[in-house]
Amino acid sequence: MKGDIAFAVPGDLDTPTGGYAYDKRMISELRELGWRPEVLNLGEGFPRPNALTRASARARLNGVPKGRRIVIDGLAFGVMPQEAEALSVTHPLIALVHHPLALESGVSEAEAVALRESERKALSFAHAVVVNSRTTARALAEYGVPGERITVAPPGTDCAPSIQRHHSGPVALLAVGSIVPRKGYDVLVQALAGLIDLPWHLTIVGDDRDPATAVRLRAYIAHHKLGPRVSCLGAVQPSRLAQLYATSDLFVLPSRYEGFGMAYAEAIAHGLPVIGTTAGAIPDTVSAEAGVLIPPDDVPALAAALRRLIENAEDRASLAAGARKAAGTLPTWAESAKLFSDAIERVV
Repeated sequence: MKGDIAFAVPGDLDTPTGGYAYDKRMISELRELGWRPEVLNLGEGFPRPNALTRASARARLNGVPKGRRIVIDGLAFGVMPQEAEALSVTHPLIALVHHPLALESGVSEAEAVALRESERKALSFAHAVVVNSRTTARALAEYGVPGERITVAPPGTDCAPSIQRHHSGPVALLAVGSIVPRKGYDVLVQALAGLIDLPWHLTIVGDDRDPATAVRLRAYIAHHKLGPRVSCLGAVQPSRLAQLYATSDLFVLPSRYEGFGMAYAEAIAHGLPVIGTTAGAIPDTVSAEAGVLIPPDDVPALAAALRRLIENAEDRASLAAGARKAAGTLPTWAESAKLFSDAIERVV
């Protein structure tokens, strides 16, 4: 039976990342299905909250009426095992895991061990777990989460108009993703530094989620004298992003790991050929007919793939046609929300 639920998010729901975009859209779709979600902002700083943020988050969660279902985003859930244990006695808990916290790039080995143990313990108290891909589901099996407790509800895509791309001028490269170590922007800049003989321009869309990484990225760009050929736009409005997908020639993002990778799916939905990596769930989203995948952190392989597709318009056109075909197989948000809704409804 549908009804009131709490949907706990670590920070501002409008934060421009794939995870928050998933949460925001899923909340909207759940309302369409008859649920009445109340959004709880657990505060900023997760997965490394300070004592004050943790205490405030605990108070907000404890304020949810007993017996009401609570969905908690994994960015917070994974570092709140004590809170999960206490809440599990009085509330049905649904953990929403985008990808295991320990798999974030830039995390020290000691911190990864601590995050893995914390998330494993927290998940043991979840009555249900919703994940965004089969890859994430397989990863959580190693955390001891029973398969029957896991529901895969991948991000949906919206229908985009079919566009025939007619190339003129430099090849327009597009990268979309927050500026964090995991996205591999340093690898991308190094690869492009060896392709200055080719006509291309790169546009990067993503907020400076990790300020230190953003500073290093701009330093890489300046060091390789690529300033005139790289535009860093920060976060942009959805209408502007859709325009960039429509007017670009090639999507490229050498991520070191993705639990799903919404930007890859969005590129494919817009019929945009993709260069990505074999890391995480990316191969589940990017088929051979729609893109080229190379090993993560492999600068020569990325440079070779870029050179081939920048130089060869026919290859880009072939992959674009494959992307348009693959777009028809991507789930809609309504279909994914139904899976999410069913998972919530089964928890009592």
